[in-house]
Amino acid sequence: MKIVIETERLRIRELELSDAIALSKVLCDRESMKYYPREKTSEEVNAWIGRNIERYSKHGFGLWAVERKSDNEFLGECGITLQNIDNEELPEVGYHTIRAYCNKGYASEAAKACLRFGFRKFGFSAIYSYCNSANIPSRRVMEKIGMEKIKEYVGDGVCTVVYRTEIGRMAPLEPGERE
Repeated sequence: MKIVIETERLRIRELELSDAIALSKVLCDRESMKYYPREKTSEEVNAWIGRNIERYSKHGFGLWAVERKSDNEFLGECGITLQNIDNEELPEVGYHTIRAYCNKGYASEAAKACLRFGFRKFGFSAIYSYCNSANIPSRRVMEKIGMEKIKEYVGDGVCTVVYRTEIGRMAPLEPGERE
């Protein structure tokens, strides 16, 4: 298991195929995936993990497992991927948290650490995030971590909102955080 980032409460590490059952608790959950076309199947979760393992080799980053340090509980995933956002390939911070662990600040803590990591390790000058404009919980995370809304657009019949932050807007490391 390769640990990528640690914060005061979280360990962020590379996903492994053995994480499929835990990750299914969010990606296969209809309520958690309501802003996506549909929830994933267990086969799609395995493929999802496989794509991220490939991203680690190709780019050095991808979506990573997020665990609570106090008890090693799997909370979800967070990380950076290259995404097609309004016909432009951009680095994007993304996150999925198992419903039982939502509204406890875990997604914000993980996403903020991933932003810092992306800026420092990979030299991005800006990192983006996007979601269905109706996805208020995701938008709150983006705003909480200091991202600013830059635009909305409609693609495939879905109104999408795009946020961005730049390297100069990042705060120093939090207590207990290390890269």
